Amino acid sequence: MADITPTLLRRRLGAALKTLRVRAGLNLAEGAKLLGVSSPTLSKVENGRQRTDPERFIAAYGVANAARIAEIREIARLANSSRHQRLYVQYKDVISDRFADFLEMEQIATRIDLYAALLIPGVLQTVDYASAAIGSISVLRTTRETRASTELRMKRQEVLTSPSLALRCVLDEACLRRELGGLSVLRRQLEHLLTISQRPNIELQVIPFKAGMHTGLDGAYTVFHFDVGSPVVAVEPLTTSHYLEEDDQVARYEVAFDRLRTQALDPEASRDFIARIAKETQ
Repeated sequence: MADITPTLLRRRLGAALKTLRVRAGLNLAEGAKLLGVSSPTLSKVENGRQRTDPERFIAAYGVANAARIAEIREIARLANSSRHQRLYVQYKDVISDRFADFLEMEQIATRIDLYAALLIPGVLQTVDYASAAIGSISVLRTTRETRASTELRMKRQEVLTSPSLALRCVLDEACLRRELGGLSVLRRQLEHLLTISQRPNIELQVIPFKAGMHTGLDGAYTVFHFDVGSPVVAVEPLTTSHYLEEDDQVARYEVAFDRLRTQALDPEASRDFIARIAKETQ
């Protein structure tokens, strides 16, 4: 079987299966022999580079802990979820390996906490705003790549219709005032924010300039929460994303996000604030 991209969930599944082997007192060669595979094959599975059926491991390693079995089965179910895989296959030409992680997490998260410092987040963008943003930032993209990236961004937004997802977003005022594609594009984008913020699973808040210093001045980030496993933080510089999974690192961002929500206008006041800026663009 060909190697696959070791996305976050595949790595987590592989790590969980490796833990089962170690707890069973087996080295790599012994585990491979028990499973009837080669050591290199087992190594690929444990590193998230090859798909597998976890039931074989549960049976071979004699796992009896019901909670542990349930957790591994759920990780495997999410890792094999068809939606993010379909998007990856359809848009693989414009999805880097690092962004494949982001896409996967966005599709299977049960809560997303998002802070944006400069631009409206992709998952909340209109098609015209997205096209302008992608065209401005990705100066080396071809027209075809820009079109495909914009289309992918629109398809990603389908997650917002899921009742199982809660999105909490804090926007710096700079996001609301930066023109991309002209005033009419910005106005429609702000109007879209007003509409989408009415959804019961979306909480949108704004930090105005007059709030002064706040805990988001280091830049944008996203905290993904899941039914299974620990949260993951995606920190987003210009060209890629960095992922933080250590508990102490994630905890710092969770505390910072809670402070941002406290410093920001409440959702109703935020809508009024956005509406006033939208009127200024007329």
